[in-house]
Amino acid sequence: MKRPHVAVMMRRACERGVLIPAFNIAYLGMMKPVAQALKETGVFGLAEVARPDVEKFGAVSYEAVAAAYAREADPECVGLHLDHTPVIDEDGRRVDWASLIRQALALRFESVMIDGSRLPLAENIAVTKEVVAMSHPQAAVEAELGAVLGHEAGPLPPYEELFRSRKGFTDPDEARRFVRETGVDWLSVAVGNIHGAITGAAKDQAKVAARLHIEHLGLLRQAAGVPLVLHGGSGVQRESVLAGIRNGIAKINIGTEIRHAWEKTLSSGGGEAAASDAVKVKVVELTTQVYGIAGSARALAQA
Repeated sequence: MKRPHVAVMMRRACERGVLIPAFNIAYLGMMKPVAQALKETGVFGLAEVARPDVEKFGAVSYEAVAAAYAREADPECVGLHLDHTPVIDEDGRRVDWASLIRQALALRFESVMIDGSRLPLAENIAVTKEVVAMSHPQAAVEAELGAVLGHEAGPLPPYEELFRSRKGFTDPDEARRFVRETGVDWLSVAVGNIHGAITGAAKDQAKVAARLHIEHLGLLRQAAGVPLVLHGGSGVQRESVLAGIRNGIAKINIGTEIRHAWEKTLSSGGGEAAASDAVKVKVVELTTQVYGIAGSARALAQA
């Protein structure tokens, strides 16, 4: 039996308090271990690719990732998602976002993300609404509101300062308006989570042990009324993630942890087979020991 569309799986995950993990394929060889780990643990998750995976790492192209997905993944356990498609990227440049979204839709990606978080609210709404019109009903649409920091050039301010000030946190009133006016399926929010660095020496460093502001997250869940997404999921403290799931987080993006597993194995002299094993071990550890979602594919497929 064919599983439901990923949009349905996300709604069910949110309603049932089940997490859907999304793993960034920073290198093409990571698709196989991610897909194998999800199938062997019975977990439904997403394989995803973003512009930095192609431009700054080794994903090669969206076409190459789609081909690897078709070759390696069981669609009963793995969906294909286009991660961050920025209107303005981390280097402050305008991006031809429409052509990237169209490319993913032509490649049959099941969901896409438009990131207008660096835009004024009205412009973010307008762009997201356009992407929803382009993508529905074929693909679900994720957008971002607030500022999940970490990809910008230069060091971050001290984490505790960010958390205490709620700098960049998603505003609940804006979230309510955003979802109502765009018709977006999922919303990426900022509640203390940060991205791992993707440039310079910092890209090889372990992430800050972040946490989520659960009270603020609860306000967003009530205001938005759609599944919420946690970007920068690598390194967020386990108890904080579990509390987040109980307060509307249905999808978590994981990039840094599995990319470091791949890169560190290669840099220490291991070949791609060893790097693939390291990624698989990490995905199994996250899905079974950290998030406790073994068997979620079957549970979410059931009406």
